Parts: sequence; structure tokens; C-alpha cells
Amino acid sequence: MGKRAGGRRTGPKCIAIIGPFASGKSTLLEAILARTGAIARQNSISSGSTVSDFSPEARAHAMSVEATFATTEFMGESMTFVDCPGSVEFAFETEPVLAASDIAIVVAEPDEKKIPALQLIMRKLDELGVPRMLFLNKMDKAEGGVRETLKLLQPTSSSPLLLRQIPLRKNGIVIGSIDLALERAYIYREHAESEIADIPGDEKAREIEARFSMLETLADHDDALMEQLLEEIEPPKDTIFDDLAADLRDGKVTPVLIGSAEKGNGVLRLLKAIRHDAPNVEVTRQRLGAPDDGQTIAQVMKTVHTPHGGKLSVARILSGTVADGAELFLPGGASVKVSGLYRMFGKDQTKQPSAESGETVALGKLDNVRTGQTLSSARSGLEPLAILDPPPPVFSFSMRPKERKDDVRMSAAIQRLSEEDPSLSLRHRQDSSETVLSGHGEMHLRVSVERLEGKYQIAVDARAPAVPYRETIRKGVQQRGRHKKQSGGHGQFGDVVLDIKPLPRGTGFQFSDTITGGVVPKTYIQSVETGIRDYLRNGPLGFPVVDVAVNLSDGSYHTVDSSDMAFQMAAKLAMKEGMVACSPVLLEPIMKVEIFTPSDATARITGIVPQHRGQILGYNPRPDWPGWDVVEATMPQAEIDSLIVDLRSATAGVASYQANFDHMAELTGRLADDVMSANGKAA
Repeated sequence: MGKRAGGRRTGPKCIAIIGPFASGKSTLLEAILARTGAIARQNSISSGSTVSDFSPEARAHAMSVEATFATTEFMGESMTFVDCPGSVEFAFETEPVLAASDIAIVVAEPDEKKIPALQLIMRKLDELGVPRMLFLNKMDKAEGGVRETLKLLQPTSSSPLLLRQIPLRKNGIVIGSIDLALERAYIYREHAESEIADIPGDEKAREIEARFSMLETLADHDDALMEQLLEEIEPPKDTIFDDLAADLRDGKVTPVLIGSAEKGNGVLRLLKAIRHDAPNVEVTRQRLGAPDDGQTIAQVMKTVHTPHGGKLSVARILSGTVADGAELFLPGGASVKVSGLYRMFGKDQTKQPSAESGETVALGKLDNVRTGQTLSSARSGLEPLAILDPPPPVFSFSMRPKERKDDVRMSAAIQRLSEEDPSLSLRHRQDSSETVLSGHGEMHLRVSVERLEGKYQIAVDARAPAVPYRETIRKGVQQRGRHKKQSGGHGQFGDVVLDIKPLPRGTGFQFSDTITGGVVPKTYIQSVETGIRDYLRNGPLGFPVVDVAVNLSDGSYHTVDSSDMAFQMAAKLAMKEGMVACSPVLLEPIMKVEIFTPSDATARITGIVPQHRGQILGYNPRPDWPGWDVVEATMPQAEIDSLIVDLRSATAGVASYQANFDHMAELTGRLADDVMSANGKAA
């Protein structure tokens, strides 16, 4: 390596494998592990026996649902590969992994439908400043030219997609590749090392043109190389590799390599490119802004609760050494003690005595440690080097154990799920007495429920959360309520006259009194208000009452038999009889919704919104998101639970939304009847 790259970056590396759903990430990991000798042979996804498919949920849905770590050796160097889920519903799983990784291998394919998903991934890499290579997979099935494919994919990337290899074809079929830096051809052999060959004569012109294009891009950041090209001087290969490594590290280019993960083609060239060009932990530490003062620093990438080994915190050692039994410190100075240190390989762990800077290992039984935290040997601890900010949830389940005895166990199990997946959120709704689990899609929560039932043996009922319907009145009435009871000794007596009136929407509840002459003693006026508020929790339609004013205008009392409880009962009687005569009406919450969608799907989205009783307010280009729109609408909360399913179906799984309460609106007719019937009230 030359001066620009500062020499080849040695030491243990951590490489995230990311890409759109079904692009071939898990297959690539299998091919890498087979090529490095970590597994005897490459297994297929369909066999359900790959390193990534170790969880029942992953096998059941034929998709990765969590990050999988596998450490292997290549040419004497340790590399930990992390297979990250491709579905947008599990995308947050990737963020803490990317933060501490040296490089990301973005697995893409020549498929126009997956461009929006690829754009989401590339934007996240830009936000985190992570260097990346692009592995153009499934080239054996590609129909168009590779440069045409790059033109299609370039809008997803903020840096130039730099083609390092071009396909070598025979009778229209890809049989190998030509390395533009080495000027050498490689003939693919399935699940074996490619055969080195001379570049065929009829491919030489195409290779020269593609190579010059690569060098032109590199010369944008190297004046000496630019001068050589202008003077038609052949640059030394060391200079080319130096520029490739430096521009990759600095995020100025995204090198593109090609192959077929399923057949193991192009995998060795990818591994060599990683070994020679990828930055190491020193560069990653600088990117994260970690102090370089000799202290031990570990960045937690994932939390795993194992059936027998307890809690494991998978961490990247950014500096120093961590040994079994070591004491580390959290932000604020709280200490934790490492109890077991393991090398990860899918579901398997191998115990080791210590880990050096650059290694990715699992630290045992750090009970108070969460994903995304930074551990340090400094007693004051370190603030997190990477700030994790989960996107707003878009789908929710109301959770209830089928067996009442499992209530406490369910809460504890969900807490563990939330530690493993910080993008899950749990809350208890006081108004409906529901435990609500929220996440990033139907599949996301379905997998969580399956883990509760499979991993923790807790059967649950999961259903849509209750909608917070309310009711109000359309007209006012004056109503007397008298509670009188004689049962020996002191009786009960309370007598009130209430003026009940509607209020403007959103006002809430107002209580007043215009009592004169002490007909209702001040001692009992508060009791009247208490009785009214108690009644309003469940109005004549069966829902809490809002936007109502009640005035206590008259009444009477008994010096012996009147009491706090008697006036509460009198107020409830007046409300019960009066509210029925006030033309009660059901209210439903209306949400303001912003839908984020690729522009080519906007028309489909504007057709979906009315199907959910929504009203389109307009749509505009999404700021700083080329090719995306924001559709604004209002929509009943009752319709939002299923919205994300339709949005994702219409956009190849990439659309999302944000919703906030806007106002309450009257609900009448059959829909209101259905709501009241479901709530146990006669329609």
C-alpha cells in the first residue's frame, strides 16, 4: 500500500453484511464461511441449515430476523461477519452493528424494484459515516449489462459507484469476471476458487474502457494520478490499490464487485478486497470519536438471552484488552463484571480467556448493560459513542397471557425481548387496562409473539389495541337527581339540580355551581363534582364523556341524613337520566398522518388512503430524499392499525408513516353501531 492509505490496515476486522430483503446476504455469509474453511460446505437457504437460520422464527419465515455473528480466519487475519436482516421491519437491528463495524458489504442485485430499499440502506450508511463496498449479486442471472445496472443503482448512493470488476461472458452467460485493477480474468468454478486466465482478445477493448473510467474516478481525488492519465502514463498498480483503499476509507467511492453468492463465485476476490482495502478498528474508533488514551473501550452491538448461558452482550473491543472477570464501567461510573467471554459463530459460542482490540466477542452476564452502550475501563465511564434513535412504531398488539398466572412472566419476558430488540416499545394504557407492544410492522411483532410462545413458553392473545373512543352530547338539559334512603338510624339524602350543556370540541369537562342561600352546603359541592366525574368515565354509549359543562344550580339537603356519599349518588342519578336526553353521540380520534413513499408509488398510496377512510391533504417531494414523496392525510385511528400492511405491499416493503393525534370527530351510522355493539352496548 502507498502513502494515501497509510499502509494496509491489519488486525481483527468487523464487517456488516447488509442489503435489501432476499438480496442474498445470508447466502453470501455461507459462501464466505465455506471459502475460509469455517464450515465444511456451503448450505443453501432452502435447506434451513445455514449459520444465519438458527432461530425457529428465521426458519419459519425464511428470512433473517436478527443480526448473526460469525468469526472466521482469512489469510491469517480474524474477521467477524455480521449478517443483518434485510426487511425494513427489522432494520433497527442493524444500526448498533453498523456503528461499530469497520465496513459494510452492501449486497444488491440488478432488480429495479429493490432500489428504494437500497436507498434506505445507503442513507443510513451515510448518516453513520460507514465505508461500504457493494457486492452485485446474482450476476449469473442478470440480463442487462453491468454498467447499465450501475446507472440504475447510482441514485441510491451519495458517492460514485466504482466498478472494480466487469463480467466475462460466453454465449451471453456470465462465466467469470475481469479485475480492472489487476487487469486479470477469472473463470468461475462453482464453490471453488476461480481459475486465473488472460483477458480474451475480444474483451480487451471493453476492459480498457472500463478500467479508464475507474481510474478517472480515482483521479478526482489524486492529482498525481490525474497527471499520469493526462500524459497517458500507465500508473503503478500500487498507486491504484492505494487510491482504492484511501477513497473507500474516506467515503469518496463505493467500490463494486460482482459475483454469485449462491455458487460461491466472486467470494474470494471480495475477501481479498476486504483484507487489503477495508479500514480497521483504529479508523472506526476515530470515526466514533472514542478517546485514544489507552483505556479499554467496548461498544455493545447486540444483546442476546440464551437458554442456558444467560444474558450475552455482543461487543466490539475498540481499544485495550478485555479478560474474563474484568471490571468495566457504564456512563456515570456504575461497574459491571464480565462473567465469561465468547467467540460467536451463529448460535454457537466458544469460550476464550480474553479479547484484544478489534475483536468482536460476547461478554457474559452484564445484567445492567443495554445495546448501544459504551463500556470502559475508566471509572467515570464513557457516554455512548453511538446514539441509537429507533424510528416511531407503526404497528401495535394488545398483549394478554392466555393463562392469568403467566401475567408476571409475560411482563418479564417482554422486557427481555425489548433488551434484545430496542426498537420494541411497551406501555400500559390506563384507559383500557391494556399492555400494548409496538414495533415496525406486522411481521416484526408476529416474530416477537412467536418468541414469547416458543422461547419463553408463554401463550398469549395478541390483538389490535382498543381505539380510545369518546362520547359527547349535542344539546343541553336540566335534570334533578334525588337520592333518598331510610334503613333505620341515619338515612341517606342528597338532592341536586344539574344544568348539562355541550362544549366546543376539545374543551374537555367544566364544572361550576350557582348555588345561593346554601341550599346545597359548600361541604357537599365537591361531592357533587366527584359524582359527576365518576359518571363521565362511562357515558350512556359506554365510553368516557368529553366536552361537557355541568352546573350545579339548585338542590336541597337534610341536616342529619345528608352526606358526601349521598350527594355523589344524587349527582350520578341526575347525570344518568339527563345524559340520555342530551342526544349523545360517539366520537372517534382522527390522526394527522405523514406517509413516506417512493415517488413512483405515490399514486397507489393516494388510492390506499381513502380505503382507510382517510382524506388526502396533499403531497410534496420529501426534503433531501430524491425520488421520494410525503403524502399528508387525516385518518381515523381505527383505520391505522392495518395501514402499514397496505403501504408496504404497495411499495416493495419500504413505505412508512408517522401519525399524531389531530382531533375528535363524530362517528354515526353503521360504523358507530358496530363500535357500540362490540363494546357491549345496544346499537
